[in-house]
Amino acid sequence: MLSYIALLPGIAAFLIATRHDTQYAFLRVYLPVLLLLPDYYRCIFPGLPDPTFNQAACVAVAASFAMTGFPGYRFSLNDVWVFGYALCVSISEYRASGYSDAQNLMFAMLFSGVVPYVLAKSLIEPFGNRLLFAKICVLSMAAVSILNLIELRLGMNPWRFVFDRFFPGQGMEWVTTFRFGLARAAGPYAHALLGGIMMIVAFRLQRWLQWSGAWPDKFRLLPWLPYKPALWLSLITAGGLFITLAKGSWLAAFIGAGLVAVGRSKYRRVAMAAILSGMVIVGVPAIVAFLEYASVGRENAKDPNQETAAYRYELIEHYLDIANQQPLWGWGLTKWPKVPGAESIDNHFLLLLLMHGYLASAFFLLLLLGTLARLLIYGLRQPPTGPPGSSLSFTLAGIYLAYFVAIATVFMGQQTMPMFFMLTGWAESYMQRRSREWGGAGEAARRFEVAVPFRFRRVL
Repeated sequence: MLSYIALLPGIAAFLIATRHDTQYAFLRVYLPVLLLLPDYYRCIFPGLPDPTFNQAACVAVAASFAMTGFPGYRFSLNDVWVFGYALCVSISEYRASGYSDAQNLMFAMLFSGVVPYVLAKSLIEPFGNRLLFAKICVLSMAAVSILNLIELRLGMNPWRFVFDRFFPGQGMEWVTTFRFGLARAAGPYAHALLGGIMMIVAFRLQRWLQWSGAWPDKFRLLPWLPYKPALWLSLITAGGLFITLAKGSWLAAFIGAGLVAVGRSKYRRVAMAAILSGMVIVGVPAIVAFLEYASVGRENAKDPNQETAAYRYELIEHYLDIANQQPLWGWGLTKWPKVPGAESIDNHFLLLLLMHGYLASAFFLLLLLGTLARLLIYGLRQPPTGPPGSSLSFTLAGIYLAYFVAIATVFMGQQTMPMFFMLTGWAESYMQRRSREWGGAGEAARRFEVAVPFRFRRVL
């Protein structure tokens, strides 16, 4: 009975949607619930799907969205890839486990994948909620970053300390891990590696808001705070990424920043050419050197870092043949044969191939790499009209590239999945509607607004 508290966000979202509107419930209930509450606690319904906090809120917002006639929605080809991915994953699990075991994954595909995509696509750009969406993401994850200092210092996750008593036996597998003698802060995101991905999203959105001049010079509730709030939020979200102690996320953030730097240049095509040339000149030898470094085998590794790299290399060697035994639909969520000593698959691309086969993997890559490529093309075609760094195209492209690098070291689970689909929906709507890459905000808008030359109405 205590687990029924997971339904409270759903009740609140529906009541707020009926009192205000669907946008209000999506931005002010569903989004904070997704970012502030864990996704590994479920309300148990025998014989029915078991919703998490954010899934319950998503069901309520989706109901309001449907009742009001799907405001803001426009079909596009990307919708086919999203629905195709969700359908392939659901069919794969149904074939492997039957409906009773597959229903929770099917429910997750719908309310942690398809519906967040559709809601973000329909309710952000069409209604001018771009800045509000980004600000709620940043403020929510900045709060998480501050609370994560408790876990860093004490080695105890405060979210589990509060919620374990309401969900007996749930979340026990998500323990705090350690590195360099310090606890790796995971917060409500289950694992430090997943927390690192979420903090990359927060930091990149915050830098975009800061460069766009979207924050006031003073917070009304904190007028005594020295320096501008934008600086504090950038430092807090960067600190939140740092205290995850996730080296894969650090590397992903660094690589993603390269694309964001292209958007800051006045000569984007030249900057893009320089980045691509650098990737070829530096990246190809680096990949060759890494393969030589990782292919020595764990028994011959000289330090823990090389042992980790060797383990991930061995995963591909061991499991690619197993994946090819069930190429189309995969083995299902947990049914593939386990290789002794290599049970943990720390690579989302390989894991997806094993679980759900080549078809689902193809749809996922179309979403990830296809959207990344389209954002870059769209951004290169836009004139740099705003302050340096205010390009939404390159900000989102940087996040996508960071996702690509980060999920090569961890599975894309918990809140990282609905966040990915919301970003995809936002990016799709942004490009579909040919929105301006910089909408203007605050003082920056006044500084960079193009002056209209004065002309007399008549000349005598």
